Amino acid sequence: MHIADFNADLFNFLDASPTPFHAVAQMQTRLQAAGFELCREDQVWALQPGQGYYTLRNGSALIAWRQPTAEEGFVGGLRLTGAHTDSPCLKVKPTPELQRKGYWQLGVEVYGGVLQNPWFDRELSLAGRVSVRRSQGELAHLLLDFARPIAVIPSLAIHLDREANSNRSINAQTFLPPVLGQSDEKIDFRAVLKQALLEQGETDIEQVLDYELSFYPYQKAAYVGFAQEFILSARLDNLLSCYTGLQALVHSKPGPGQVLICNDHEEVGSASACGAQGPMLQHWLERVLPASEQRYAVLARSVFVSADNAHGVHPNFADKHDENHGPLLNAGPVIKLNANQRYATNSETSSIFRDLAREAEQPVQAFVVRSDMGCGSTIGPITATETGIRTVDVGVPQFAMHSIREMAGSEDAFALYEILKAFNQRTRL
Repeated sequence: MHIADFNADLFNFLDASPTPFHAVAQMQTRLQAAGFELCREDQVWALQPGQGYYTLRNGSALIAWRQPTAEEGFVGGLRLTGAHTDSPCLKVKPTPELQRKGYWQLGVEVYGGVLQNPWFDRELSLAGRVSVRRSQGELAHLLLDFARPIAVIPSLAIHLDREANSNRSINAQTFLPPVLGQSDEKIDFRAVLKQALLEQGETDIEQVLDYELSFYPYQKAAYVGFAQEFILSARLDNLLSCYTGLQALVHSKPGPGQVLICNDHEEVGSASACGAQGPMLQHWLERVLPASEQRYAVLARSVFVSADNAHGVHPNFADKHDENHGPLLNAGPVIKLNANQRYATNSETSSIFRDLAREAEQPVQAFVVRSDMGCGSTIGPITATETGIRTVDVGVPQFAMHSIREMAGSEDAFALYEILKAFNQRTRL
């Protein structure tokens, strides 16, 4: 795959994945096109050597894998790549209708560590999952995407807030409800959703029961820079890693056990049935390797690459980085380290990743947070704790993490893809 084709499809994936539900649906489409078969969690699995499979949980998390070839078996352990499908956003509340001064709005709840200021004055659309009852009484869970600008969060004019540029804090309850239109009559939001589903092509909806819906910026992913050095998009953290891991799996030759794990709810702590702290991976391991003695031996030979974007050194805020550990955009993926185990990398796993980068002829960088600042975390330490698998935390460098629009180098995702392909096909680690 050429880098231009890789980025073009990455843009398509980002634009078509406004929520974790849509991201998983997009990954499912690509896996099926590559010959991977669905293994439903409520059925018995009959797995064949060399065949690709995937399983879903909650429609927002996914594990995809290729069974090792008959010759290789699980002798060399598993090559696992992990990412997360969720991003910070504004989610619609259960009873969201607001009617004020002739405008109708929706109450929203902040999901994750949202950088809130950039959400103002943006064309917003709405997407997610809607649960309905059919006319015969059965329940259905449907994806919905309005796919057009339907809302905005207007800023207050500087004339009415003279300190807006120097001393403004955002009240999430009162500042963030988006404006969707004008009406003097009470709006039934569930009736709006029913009509939108019908317009989307659904034909049998008796009642909208509930939903999980998020606002998102309508603006598409794009190149930025005089020489297109950068990419700008919503949800780069962490759909970029989901896409990169998926492409590495699909384009790897059958061999060792190759696995992609895309969990939900990382941005709020990973403690859910489909989060990294939940039992999803453990359940999968027990089904694929039912004999405990064999499973423990395989896990001892396995390596987990936790792929989640890293903080690139910002030219306007270079002092926020350790002077020797400021990753540059377009200078390669970043190995993330932290002495207090906020990242799971150790010298053994970082060496493995560096050697894979050498094999793939790709550059690699390192990130350590300033000693006087706190450090974020990823699914890496959680997965390492739950499974005991050797883990390395990596990611492409980016700017504006958790903003409504994020920025990364146009070369780094492809570099990570090449390294992950080498990882999937390495017979011994």
